Amino acid sequence: MSELDRKELAAFLRRSRARVRPGDVGLEAGPRRRTPGLRRQEVAQLARMSVDYYIRLEQGRGPRPSRQMLSAIGRALRLSDDERDHLYHLAGEVPGPPPGPARDVRPGVLHLLDRLDDTPAMVCDATYEVLAWNAMAAALLGDFSRLPPGERNLILRFFTDSKARARHDADGARRFARESVADLRAAAALYPHDAGVRRLVERLRAASPEFRGLWAEHDVQVRRSASKRLRHPLVGWLDLDCEALHDPHRDQWTIFYTAAPGSPSQEALRLLKVVGTQDLTVRGPS
Repeated sequence: MSELDRKELAAFLRRSRARVRPGDVGLEAGPRRRTPGLRRQEVAQLARMSVDYYIRLEQGRGPRPSRQMLSAIGRALRLSDDERDHLYHLAGEVPGPPPGPARDVRPGVLHLLDRLDDTPAMVCDATYEVLAWNAMAAALLGDFSRLPPGERNLILRFFTDSKARARHDADGARRFARESVADLRAAAALYPHDAGVRRLVERLRAASPEFRGLWAEHDVQVRRSASKRLRHPLVGWLDLDCEALHDPHRDQWTIFYTAAPGSPSQEALRLLKVVGTQDLTVRGPS
């Protein structure tokens, strides 16, 4: 626990209160309102705390607010995740864990995927849930749009679908199994209150003895860029560089599959661009 910065905390609370309109929190503005944003009494009411206690916080005095109180104030003031973390730091507290992995992908990233018409690329969250992909990724790994949203998880497909696992060579399969489980354990620790993460782990533990064994080892790591050897049912084996770029704000990974210039794998990718997903049944992305 670090030092409470009363002056900065008070200024941050006043500024945050002034920008929240009554209608944003379901309150009537009323004809005699002179205060921009919310009144102090209204923030206290929304946070279910003493009006006097909140007033003292805005005046830079009073006791250190508890974590529960900071959470309530953050909700009342409609703070973003970054602002919530800043509030905790000003109060001398370590921010709590984020509520869960972000599912929305930034429009600019979606535009980038569409522009990459010769490179398989996709966006995954911290649990390997595939959130977005381009046509080349669908051609290489399978068309995710043909799978229900709950089935678009790379780890789930790998451990529960033998066809998805068969896309890897033997060494790559062993490496992906160990690294993905360690990565998922790190995500489970980062999002301890997310029901979706818990359901995924429980489903994998129930379905795969191999996953249960690896999960019990408690290895932890975060994915890195790597080389992969993947098999496509029409163009054969491809040796690819898998570059993973991290968006720390959303905790999402944009993954690109590229081949060495002039290599047989680059020629296979060019052929794959022509073939696309035509005449292919869904084999389960991997």
